[in-house]
Amino acid sequence: MEQNPLDRLFSVIESRRSADAGQSYTALLLARGRQQCARKVGEEAIETALAAVTEDNAAVVRESSDLLYHLLVLWAACGIKPDEIYAELRAREAQSGLEEKAARGG
Repeated sequence: MEQNPLDRLFSVIESRRSADAGQSYTALLLARGRQQCARKVGEEAIETALAAVTEDNAAVVRESSDLLYHLLVLWAACGIKPDEIYAELRAREAQSGLEEKAARGG
């Protein structure tokens, strides 16, 4: 069975952990730590939202791709595996979004 694109991307990100930070953007981000990775996720989320507001779907696709990449780098920086996220999403499938949000106190 073929691996999904997010799992493939995460595998590449993990493989770059030990790469030369002067040669690999991913290695550079990981070397800078989780705070820098989190900052990049925030930047990319804003860029994605702005693209949506301007109704530029091609830009939304590009920025969403950047956002997903940076999110996976953040997971790697935090020691989180995609399977942990998938398990959380599966657990939430059994309840409505409103119920889940209320359970979190938000």
